[in-house]
Formats: sequence, structure tokens, C-alpha cells
Amino acid sequence: MREFDIHAEIAKLPSCPGVYIMHDSHDRILYVGKAKILKRRVSQYFREGSKLSPKIKRMVSQVNWFEYIVVASELESLVLENNLIKENRPPYNTLLKDDKTYPFIKVTVDEPFPRVFLTRRQEKDRARYFGPFTNGVSVNDTIELLRKIYRIRTCNRALPQNDANARPCLYHQIGQCDAPCVGGVSEEAYGEMVAKVLRFLGGDYSDGIAYLTSRMEEASAALQFEKAAEFRDLITRVKALSQVQHASDTHLDERDIIGMARDGEHCVVQIFFERDGRLIGREHYHMQETDESEDAEILSAFLRQYYEGTPYVPREIMTELLPEDSELLEEWLSAKRKSPVHLRVPKIGGKERLIRLAKENARMVIEKDLEKITREEARTKGAMNALGDLLGIISLHRVESYDISNISGFHSVGSMVVFTDGRPRKSDYRKFRIQSVDGPDDYASMREVLTRRFLHGLREQENEAEMMAETAGEDSAAVGRNSFSVFPDVILMDGGKGQIEVAEEVLAELHLDIPVCGMVKDDRHRTRGLYFRGEEIALSGASRGSAGANEEVAALVTRIQDETHRFAIEYHRSLRSKAQTKSVLDEIPGIGPARRRSLMSYYKGMTELREATEAEIAGVPGMNKAAAASVYAFLHKEEEGAK
Repeated sequence: MREFDIHAEIAKLPSCPGVYIMHDSHDRILYVGKAKILKRRVSQYFREGSKLSPKIKRMVSQVNWFEYIVVASELESLVLENNLIKENRPPYNTLLKDDKTYPFIKVTVDEPFPRVFLTRRQEKDRARYFGPFTNGVSVNDTIELLRKIYRIRTCNRALPQNDANARPCLYHQIGQCDAPCVGGVSEEAYGEMVAKVLRFLGGDYSDGIAYLTSRMEEASAALQFEKAAEFRDLITRVKALSQVQHASDTHLDERDIIGMARDGEHCVVQIFFERDGRLIGREHYHMQETDESEDAEILSAFLRQYYEGTPYVPREIMTELLPEDSELLEEWLSAKRKSPVHLRVPKIGGKERLIRLAKENARMVIEKDLEKITREEARTKGAMNALGDLLGIISLHRVESYDISNISGFHSVGSMVVFTDGRPRKSDYRKFRIQSVDGPDDYASMREVLTRRFLHGLREQENEAEMMAETAGEDSAAVGRNSFSVFPDVILMDGGKGQIEVAEEVLAELHLDIPVCGMVKDDRHRTRGLYFRGEEIALSGASRGSAGANEEVAALVTRIQDETHRFAIEYHRSLRSKAQTKSVLDEIPGIGPARRRSLMSYYKGMTELREATEAEIAGVPGMNKAAAASVYAFLHKEEEGAK
């Protein structure tokens, strides 16, 4: 148990901006918050008579210690809070459930023969970007349409090139590329097509429709009716893109329109994307931990987490009410955009109707998705809570599972898989190459894996405690949390009683009190129960009242078990693959990866390479006389040894 006097530490807090991080007795992060004045904000949680919401009261009752990070300004505290929430996803913060990146269409206008392709990163280069768009499938459809109309290249070759052996690709054969790689089109003619592409992406579809219409008429006149039908279908697709959308505003500007709907503990935020006076798309997001939060608080959390993750910020964001810290949010958004951004609350007119439309869409999403959301909660967080009830573990959040993989002891590896609140936390997965065990000894391998994992975690906890002690009362604090320093609420073992005993022995040697539970399988290798503290807990044939919960627990345990096997086997397979693809050329002094690749691409096999003279080897690209002599001597020495 960490020795931490909360009220004494509050007295040491500085009166400056920063971020505070609340931990429970298991060092789990419960809540991350920002403060203009740290001392005043943190003390409010623990002062008698403070008006706190029921959710925050529950959080405070679990706080065992806190840490803080001092920053230079309130704006910096907002950015740091966003990053820590995104990294740790604390259970008492309002969280944006979805984590999406939006695609752009990129036109590499700085190249002699520009390309058009989808990207999810807007870089600081001389290319032209269009978007962001909300649907990657529609973006790919648009790019495909552009290639069919304007025959823009798809390859990433550096053009122009001087390669006499170059051949045009399949896209040229099917009439979707003019083959600039072999001089099939001049740079000037290709540039004219790119200019039309830019106009098309900018909303001017007239060139595309006129070109397709003329081609359709030519094909029809030549009695090529199938080809004419293809052009007709392309015209239909272009016209569908050019249709004026009824929900658009008449003001040619860019803005996001945000509406929110709530139903008990469920909350959905709907966002419309308006660009150049047209509604180009929409998206919705489910928010978590909102049942006891105010609308302004939820909206603030959404804006911070959403715009932290998207590369584009519009000039105007319209909402139904002002979020918490609206002025600070405007400052932060303006800094991200590098020009002023305004939060607006329209009261009348077309903009207010767009807000109502967004709210109505959010409400319909809740109605449509409520059953799916409830089902997903049951199979994840609900299943984890039911597992905790079965094992008698209060507040079960983090589960770790381990597995050993080898073939007759070859390349033995261990895997550590982590599930939090019923979902895999892949950022915390870890791989172990067994170092101290020879041969197929799974028990000894598991002992090594668990010992290394928890010794590492204990060292990190000691380092964090030392940092806290050194910086107590100063304008600094420990930052960050490594996955090893956070211990599980329960360990799931797949190897029966023997593996459970190994785990319990390791934990006892390290003076750690972490429950260990075994996964019991039936004849079909399916999880039928759990072995915990000397007893088997059945997950099948349960009573009528608990059958549903036990089925969800069984499904969750099976997912954890399957994921642990998959992760270990994939790691073992990758090591085997690397070992099996090791070339004899790796053993030759002076021959590194580049020269090895050059030799392997130049010669069809080792037989042909052995038959080559030293001078011929020296003529291979990337080789020189010394390297060729080394290769020749090594191969012929090996040959003499074979004789």
C-alpha cells in the first residue's frame, strides 16, 4: 500500500496551472483533470461540504494518491490533459468512444507527373489536399472515377525515368493510364489533365461531364453500345457527386455543425461537415461515462478529444450551447488551425435548423444503436463485472493472460495479453524471448516470463515513487505510466493447475497479492469453467438466473484465451520465419543486407552464383573487387569443404 497523506500533499500543491492525475490503491488512473490553479482545484475534491456530483464522489472515495504536472499556461494544461486522457482512458473521464482518422485526397502537384491517392495524413508539403472526408470507401470510389475519366497514373515511380526496359502496367492496358512511365504522354498534356482533376475536386464537374458525353456519343455512333453504356454510367456517377444537397447553407464557408442527444446513460454526438456551402458528410460518436455529466461538460470533452485527433479544424464550429471553457477551447483550436476559430450558438434561421437536424440525427442513432450498444456493453464491461462477481473480486478492470509457444523447445517465446473492461488493450501487449530455459519446459519458461514481467513492474513503481518524493512540493511531478508498472486485478493462466502453481509461487516470492485463475477446457478445447483458489467454477449448466451472465463470461474468457494463443504463435512464427530465411550470404565477411539483396536479385540461385567468376561478381551493382573476392573465396572454400 502506498503511503500518501492526501491532505498533507494538497498543502504542498503549487498555485499555478497544471494537470492532476488521480490513482486508486492499485495505481490505476481514475481521473485526469486540468486546473488554472492546481492547489485550489484539487483541494475542492477533498474539502468537506464541497458540492460534487455522485460520479465524482465515487471517484474521490477510491482515490489513494494523486500526482500533478505543472505547465506554463492554462492552454498547455488543456493539451496535456487531452494527451493523458487519450493514452490512459481513465474510467471517470467523459470519453470519446470512437478513434477515427479521416481520409484526404492528395494530388502531388509538385511532381512532373502528379499522382492522386488517398491519405490520412496532411503533411506540410507542396501537394494539394482535398477533404477531410468521412467515408474512405467513397473517397476510393472518387479516385477510381478520376482515373477512368482523366487516366491519372497510380504507380509511385519517380518520373521521368530513363529505363529502356520499363513496361506500362495493367492500368494502361485497360485504358485508365496514359503510361507516362514509357513516354506515352507529354508532361504538358498530362498537366492539362491534372488541372481538370483539380477543378473536379474543387466542385467543377462540367469538364468531366462534357468529356464523358462526347465519348458516349462517339461509342454510340460506332455501334459500341456496351462502351457507350459504361460512359453513361460514369456520367450518372459524376452527376450524383454534383447534386446540390438540400441541407446545405447558402453561405460559401466552412463549418462543423454539432448536435447532441441523450437517453439515460447513452449519449451520441452528431457532427455535420460543411465545406464551400455544401454538406460533404456527417459522422456520429458515442460518448462514455456521461450519465451524471452536464451537457456543457460533455460537449467540451467531445470538442477536445475529437479535434485533437483530426488534422483539420474549420473556421467555425456551431453548437447548441457553449461548452465549458469555451474561450480556452477557441484559443486552442485557433492555435491548431493557425488562424481564428469561433464557437457559435445560432438561435434563429438556417444555421439553427442545421443544429436541430444534427440533434435529430443523433437521437435517431441512439434509437437505432441502443440494442447494439447494450449488447456490446454486456459482452465487454458487463462480462468483466460478471467475472469479478464470480471470483469475488471487487472492481475488476484489468486482466492479464500469458502463454508459452515453441516447437520442441525451438525459439521458446512468451506472450502477455491485456484486457481492460472487456476489451483488448494492445498497446500493453508484451513479448518475451525465453533466455534461461533450454528445451520444451513450459513451467520453467512461464516462471521466467512472470518473474521478468513483475520485477520490471516493481522497479518502475520504485522509480515513480522516488520521483514523487524528490519533486514533492516543487513545480514538477512524475509523468507518464508504463504498462509494466500497472498490475492486473487478476491473472488468467491457460496451462492448468501446474501453471497456476508456478504463477502463485512467483507472486509469493515477490510479495505480490494478485489473484491467479486457471482456464479449464473441455474435450473440444473450449472453456468450460475457471479454476480459482482450489475450486472449479462452472461456466456451463448454470442456473436460470445466472446463465446469461455466465455465457458472457465464458465468451470473454474464450476471447482472452484465443487472443493469448494468437499473439504467442504469431511471435513464434515470425522468429521461425526469420531463422528459416537466413541466407548463407549472411555469413560472408563484408556482405551486408544491401549487397546480399543485390546478389540475390542478380543471380537466380546459389548454383549460378558459385559458377560466376570473381570478376563477374565484382560487376554486380553495389559490389567492388574486395567484396567480390570475399564472396568468391567463401563460396569456393565451402565447396572445397563439401568435397
